[in-house]
Amino acid sequence: MADHAAREAASFVRRRILESFPASDPRGSWPAEEFAAEQQRAGIPAEVVMDLAGDRFLVIVRNPQLAVA
Repeated sequence: MADHAAREAASFVRRRILESFPASDPRGSWPAEEFAAEQQRAGIPAEVVMDLAGDRFLVIVRNPQLAVA
C-alpha cells in the first residue's frame, strides 16, 4: 500500500504555467511556440503543451524551481 502511494507521488510532475493561449487562435499554436522560444532564449526551459479540457495551449516549465520568478 505504501509502495503504491510512493509511486503515485513520484509520478506527479510539478509544473508552472508561464502563459496561456487560446487554441482557437487563427495561427494555431504559433503564438505559444514563439513565446516558449523567447523563454528558452532567456534560459528558461519552457515548452508548449495542449490543455484539451481548457481548449488552450500552455507554456510551462516542468520544474518550477528552474523558472525565474
